[in-house]
Amino acid sequence: MSMKLKRYSQNPILLPDPTSDWECYNVFNPGVLYHNGLFHMYYRAQGLDWTSRIGYAVSADGIHWNRMRRPVLEPVDGSDSRGVEDPRVVEIDGVFYMTYTAFGREYYGEGQPTHSGGGVLPMIARSENLITWERIGPIVRGEDNKDHVLFPRKIGGKFAAFHRRWPNVWIAYSDDLRLWPEEAMAPIYGPRPENGWDSKSVGSNGPPIETAEGWLVLNHGYDVDHVYKMGVILLDLDDPTKVIRRPADPIFWPEELWELRGDVPNVVFSNANPVVDDQVYVFYGGADHVIGLATCKLADLLEYALHG
Repeated sequence: MSMKLKRYSQNPILLPDPTSDWECYNVFNPGVLYHNGLFHMYYRAQGLDWTSRIGYAVSADGIHWNRMRRPVLEPVDGSDSRGVEDPRVVEIDGVFYMTYTAFGREYYGEGQPTHSGGGVLPMIARSENLITWERIGPIVRGEDNKDHVLFPRKIGGKFAAFHRRWPNVWIAYSDDLRLWPEEAMAPIYGPRPENGWDSKSVGSNGPPIETAEGWLVLNHGYDVDHVYKMGVILLDLDDPTKVIRRPADPIFWPEELWELRGDVPNVVFSNANPVVDDQVYVFYGGADHVIGLATCKLADLLEYALHG
C-alpha cells in the first residue's frame, strides 16, 4: 500500500513579513503545539541580518495566524550568536519544553570546529506560559548534532529525546534535562543506502505520536541529489531503540514551486505533527522560505506504518 499527505489547498499558510526587520526574508521550519483549543506556532525566521530567530504565532484553526511583532527567542551570547534554529515543542507534566539548535561563533569541542566559524548546540528551553523561555542547556557539546526532539512523556521515569549523530538518529535519557549521560544513549536507525530517498541522511521531524501499536515517528531524509522527503517509522513504546516497522516509501516530497525553489531548493522540512480530533497536522518549511500545511488521518498513518 502507498500513502501521501494531503496539502492544504491554500498553501502557504505563513509568509515573510516585508515590514519586519527580523522576519522579512524567510519564515520556515515551525514547531507547533496544540494547547487549550489553540495551535501555538514557533517558527524560524530570518531578516535583514540573516540571523535566525524564533517567532510566535497563534491560530484557532491551524490556517489563519496572528503573529507577535517580536521574536520569543533570539541570540544572547557567543553560543548562539549566528542564530537559534528549528524549534520543536512539547508539553510534559504541565510544563512546555522547546528543543532548538543554537548556532554560534564559539565552539565547545576538541579539534576543528564542526561548522565554518563556530559550532552548534542541541539546546533545550522551558516555559510555563508559552511566551517567555528559560534556557536549560544542550544535550551534548562539541559535535555536529541537530534534529533533537523530546518525547511527549517520560519513558521509564526519565525524559527521552531523539538526537542526530550523523548519519544516525539516536535516543538519549535524562533525569533532569540538564545531564544526558553517554551511557544512556543508543543509536536507533540510519540512512538506507539501497533505498533511494533516504540513502544519504535522515533526521527526526516533530515529537513522536503515542499509539497503542507503538511510537509513530515522522522523519525526513535525503538522497545524493539533496531532495528532502518525509517518511514514517513505528518504534516500541517501552524501548524505542526497537524498530517495529519502517516502510520503504516516502509519504511527502517537494512538488509545489515554493517547495522546489527558495532559499534552499527541494526542501519540505517539518518539526511539528500535532494530532487534533484524530487528524495529523504536518506543518513544514518549504525551501527554507515559507510555511505550509499537510494533513492525514491518524488511523491512515498508523495503518501505513504497520503495513506499508
